[in-house]
Amino acid sequence: MSDTDGKKPLGLGGGAGKRPGQVKQSFSHGRTNTVVVETKRKRVVVPKPGTAGGAAGGGSASHLGDPSKRPAGISDAEMERRLAALRAAKAREAEDTARRAEEERQREEDRQRRREEIEAKEREEREREAAIKARQEEEERQARAEAEAKAAAAAQRKADILGTKSRAQIQREQEEARAAAEAAKPAAKSREAAPAAPATEEEARGAAKQPATTVSPRKTDREREERDRDRGAKGKGDDGRRSGKLTLTAALDGEGGRTRSLAAMKRKQEKARNKAMGFGQKAEKQARDVQLPETIVVSELANRMAERAADVVKALMKMGMMVNMNQTIDADTAEIIIEDFGHRAVRVSDSDVEQVIDTVEDKAEDLESRPPIVTIMGHVDHGKTSLLDAIRKANVVSGEAGGITQHIGAYQVKTPNGSLVSFLDTPGHAAFTSMRARGAQVTDIVILVVAADDAVMPQTIEAIAHAKAAKVPMIVAINKCDKPDANPQKVRTDLLQHEVVVEAMSGDVQDVEVSAKTGKGLNDLLEAIALQAEILELKANPNRPAMGAVIEAKLDVGRGPVATVLVQNGTLKRGDIFVVGEKWGKVRALINDKGETVTEAGPSVPVEVLGLNGTPEAGDVLNVVSTEAQAREIADYREQAAKDKRAAAGAATTLEQLMAKAKADADVAELPVLVKADVQGSAEAIVQALEKIGNDEVRVRVLHYGVGAITDTDVGLAEASNAPIIGFNVRANATARNAAQQKGVEIRYYSIIYDLIDDIKSAASGLLKAEVRENFIGYAQIKEVFRITGAGNVAGCIVTEGVARRSAGVRLLRDNVVIHEGTLKTLKRFKDEVKEVQSGQECGMAFERYEDIRAGDVIEIFEREEVQRSLA
Repeated sequence: MSDTDGKKPLGLGGGAGKRPGQVKQSFSHGRTNTVVVETKRKRVVVPKPGTAGGAAGGGSASHLGDPSKRPAGISDAEMERRLAALRAAKAREAEDTARRAEEERQREEDRQRRREEIEAKEREEREREAAIKARQEEEERQARAEAEAKAAAAAQRKADILGTKSRAQIQREQEEARAAAEAAKPAAKSREAAPAAPATEEEARGAAKQPATTVSPRKTDREREERDRDRGAKGKGDDGRRSGKLTLTAALDGEGGRTRSLAAMKRKQEKARNKAMGFGQKAEKQARDVQLPETIVVSELANRMAERAADVVKALMKMGMMVNMNQTIDADTAEIIIEDFGHRAVRVSDSDVEQVIDTVEDKAEDLESRPPIVTIMGHVDHGKTSLLDAIRKANVVSGEAGGITQHIGAYQVKTPNGSLVSFLDTPGHAAFTSMRARGAQVTDIVILVVAADDAVMPQTIEAIAHAKAAKVPMIVAINKCDKPDANPQKVRTDLLQHEVVVEAMSGDVQDVEVSAKTGKGLNDLLEAIALQAEILELKANPNRPAMGAVIEAKLDVGRGPVATVLVQNGTLKRGDIFVVGEKWGKVRALINDKGETVTEAGPSVPVEVLGLNGTPEAGDVLNVVSTEAQAREIADYREQAAKDKRAAAGAATTLEQLMAKAKADADVAELPVLVKADVQGSAEAIVQALEKIGNDEVRVRVLHYGVGAITDTDVGLAEASNAPIIGFNVRANATARNAAQQKGVEIRYYSIIYDLIDDIKSAASGLLKAEVRENFIGYAQIKEVFRITGAGNVAGCIVTEGVARRSAGVRLLRDNVVIHEGTLKTLKRFKDEVKEVQSGQECGMAFERYEDIRAGDVIEIFEREEVQRSLA
């Protein structure tokens, strides 16, 4: 019974869109079966001309095809939209095809160009190798010819000497020489590759039999490649590749040598390809000019040469110096290292770091007019600050302790005509001489204030000397003209003694009679200043890095170090990096004389500068630099130079000088003190005044002075030195006060320099030894000398003058020459021991431990008195 019994067979034909097909089925155990299946065919609608297809091709909306052949539910508009989308898709496809073809063409052109470049480089490489080979062959030929000539000459000499050799022997020797030259040929011409070891035992034995020749240390790459190919062909056949592992037996076997692996060959080919393309080439080493100071750290030297620090250390170790990268070497050693690495050493000094400060001369077209800087000088209490107070219409005197100026004040005043004038008010007290000197150095005009009722005084003379030393013009302001006893003419006459001739005396120095109390002559004084400034033609360049002088410096609680700076050139702006003396900083804020915060300060403008890393010295110069690193480097150099100078000053003494100084110091009493002040100028003035106190027996020694509040460190130093602490307008903090009470350290506060100096002078006077004075109270003459048992020689005397006392000292005079000085052992009147004997009375005297007395000698009686001394 067949499989199709009772069943309707599958038809080969199908409905519309169907077609028959056969499928082979596979079963287990190798059985198969073929069945007939029907596959559904996709209907494709092809529009006829003039129908919807024609409309799609021609773009006419009126011929959209037969609606009966269109899919159900498709309208004419939808059909038009679909045809438009089809056309756009075909257009995009055509554009993409064209673009891809163009890109492919460009890529093909790039590949062709690269191939041509590679071929050109390979061609150049081949030509270069051919030239090298030709040159090597020429060298070989010349070497061979030279060897043959030498061999022939040697043979000829031998023949001439021996006369027994035959022509055949000479030929044989020439052949041997030629063979030797052939053997020496590779070594004579090669300069690039090292000699290769013999590949087999036979080659080794053959090489041993050859005569010794000079071998070049290197061979060319081509010879090495040929040797490797020869080894591979001899040891492993045509493929040149080692098969299997390299065992010890195979390595020791003389049939073949070890050759390069396939990876090594690929690396070599890649290297050659990169070389031909110009890739991977090491940049040519650049020779640098290396700045070399007197000493330099190894790592810094490596950085300046752009070399590895390890290489520099290795080079130093080869020189026998076992150093690491953080150690310092001297300039001579560093110069040798620099030359070994192919660079050039440029010797520089440590002071060259200051060359970054701009010292270029300003051009005339860049200069602009600036306000004059006027310094007010004169004797103490002659009314300098009161005069400036009247000009500023502000009360400054009340802010100074004791009514005297103890700081340098800097102010800017606008005159009635609208111009600006910068005033510096300097102290007049003698202790502030150095501060006045700094004021004269930065000023343009000096106003010499002289009181009409007091005339010229010592500080007035000093002010004249400062002004003349600084070569600054003076204007004499005769103050206090409102007083009844004022005598301006006397002031003018006294100034003549110091070579100051005013205009009223037919001189060239302006003089103005003023009164700070009533305001008399103030406008005349301002006009005189304006006239003098116009004559001086003061100009500066505001468009350059700022440069100025520190008038005053202090350590302010809450604001840190603050410096009063008078800008002399350029413009100081907020954010500028500057160096001032041994300190540096960045301008954090600028405050003018009215207490207002400003963003910049031009020439002749005094401002307070915040942002320093420490308190500078008054009188230091402020310079703006470009980078923070430069400022730090300059400050470090200046600080180190100051330390070296102090160390050199202390070390420049011999042992004898030290011993003499120690011996001298042993006889001098010292009063050690610590000084803390509110500003730098006051601290310097106090120290200078204290150093002047004393004489050959006693002196004041300032252990330390600084700016700011008294701290625990100051208390600890004072305790260790057994010294008092002097605070001038500063106070100790709470912890310092407690520490001082516990340790018994005395802290004295002052606000007036007079009181401070007087107290220290009194304390130093207490260290002076008391002065011993002798008061002669009487004379006695020896009439007779008696020898008394138990008492020795006793002089019978008569008191000729004054009185003789038992407790007084005596001198024995013989012919008006002192032969003994001592004390009395006994003083008797008759048989009684008495305390004193009056003039004209007789008495008996015996000297303590002295008996050489004679009749006619004179006894001088005196008393010693100690008088306490004081420093003048």
